[in-house]
Amino acid sequence: MKKIRVVVAEDQVMVLGALAALLQIEPDITVCAKATNGREALAAVTLHRPDILVTDIEMPEMTGLALAAEVRSRFPLTRVVILTTFARPGYLRRALEAGAGGYLLKDRPSAELGEAVRRVHRGLRVVDPDLAAEAWCSPADPLTERERQILWLASDGKSTGDIAGELHLSEGTVRNYLSQAISKTGAANRVEAARIARTRGWL
Repeated sequence: MKKIRVVVAEDQVMVLGALAALLQIEPDITVCAKATNGREALAAVTLHRPDILVTDIEMPEMTGLALAAEVRSRFPLTRVVILTTFARPGYLRRALEAGAGGYLLKDRPSAELGEAVRRVHRGLRVVDPDLAAEAWCSPADPLTERERQILWLASDGKSTGDIAGELHLSEGTVRNYLSQAISKTGAANRVEAARIARTRGWL
């Protein structure tokens, strides 16, 4: 029997080990690599060309959402399952837009992970049903990719000048993007805008 080959990406080492062990005991699944950040995961996918990538969302170096989009672009035969603690409709929408075939929450029974891998491998989509219903009724993400990028950097405490230097933009352009992000989220300032965007899964 040909086994489903999986790469697992998770920045918490203990959780990574547990996920890999859970999948490895499945008779038709084998874990060919583990990664603790998005760049490592992309390198592992490049090397092993697995059937499935199971990845968290919030990781160092590259988020799971950015990783999913990169994998879809470069390795279309590798399907992606997002496994996260974040029950945020905005994250779900962005994951599906990035090409993820599955979106599961970590508080689900462990037996569901193996079955989700099998279903996504067959070309089916697996999404937590409660979150799917919530996402259907939630507002769409109004932020552009650049607004999201700048708001993310601002939420890390970077000044307008720091952001401008990092992204090779003028300070005036950065202020304009921040102003647009604040307006679109209905916030009073950049800190509140980042909080609202995070809560809704837009950031």
